[in-house]
Amino acid sequence: MLKKTNIILAMAGAAVLMAGTPVLAQAPAAPAPAVETTAAPAADAAAPAPSADADPQTVAEAAGGSSESITPISMFVHATLVVKVVMIGLLLASIFTWTLLLIKLFEFGALNRSTDRFLENFRGARTIADMRRVATSDDFDGNPLADMAAAATEEIELSRQAGLAVAGEHRDSALARAQAAVAAVQSGLAKRLSGGQQFLASVGSSGPFIGLFGTVYGIMNSFIGIAESNTTNLAVVAPGIAEALLATGIGLFAAIPAVIFYNYFNTRISAYGTRSDGFSAELLNAISRQLDKGA
Repeated sequence: MLKKTNIILAMAGAAVLMAGTPVLAQAPAAPAPAVETTAAPAADAAAPAPSADADPQTVAEAAGGSSESITPISMFVHATLVVKVVMIGLLLASIFTWTLLLIKLFEFGALNRSTDRFLENFRGARTIADMRRVATSDDFDGNPLADMAAAATEEIELSRQAGLAVAGEHRDSALARAQAAVAAVQSGLAKRLSGGQQFLASVGSSGPFIGLFGTVYGIMNSFIGIAESNTTNLAVVAPGIAEALLATGIGLFAAIPAVIFYNYFNTRISAYGTRSDGFSAELLNAISRQLDKGA
């Protein structure tokens, strides 16, 4: 009886073990949903989060590519109206300055050539009448030295026509009248040769300040734009400041040549004035000799 009971217990235990084996085999599969639950945050962490401090213009430039390059022409186009007017005025002044340079270079070149030819012919004259004929020739029309000689010889001729003695004891009074006629012509020589000098002086002295006015106005507008856009990004501020500084650059571009040309032509005018002084003495000496000879 005891053996039967042990056999029954052994068979019952084996049955229990065989029934419990599938339960144990399926137990490790339970944590599987936890793996999927933990994988989701990892995927979410891989996505880049947008930065709250990102500059809108920087983002736009990154999306659209590089911005337009800054050139003098683009700076002029984007400048404000007042700055544009300043730039145009200075550019026109610069054009007139260079035009005036060419005109006066041709003028002084022609004047010196005409003067050389006149002096050659004048020094070959033997009488006061010959001097007057050379001085009033159409070849030397408008030449300052020819006008001086014409005025002096004309005064001597007028004195003779008036019945005044021009030789002997009246020689000095005749020379004094001739010298006064020469001085009258010579007094207008500087004004005659200095045409355009006032313009060069004005551009040279006021050009930088006009350009500086455009710069101040442009920078003021740039700072106003900074305040309105609430950003200090250099990429935003730099173009406006560059446009403003361009006005000062153009002002210097107009003023520097104007000052150089003004000084250069002042030297040329002074040199010709010295030449006219020498000719005045030569002319009066020639007339004095002719009066002493009774010509």
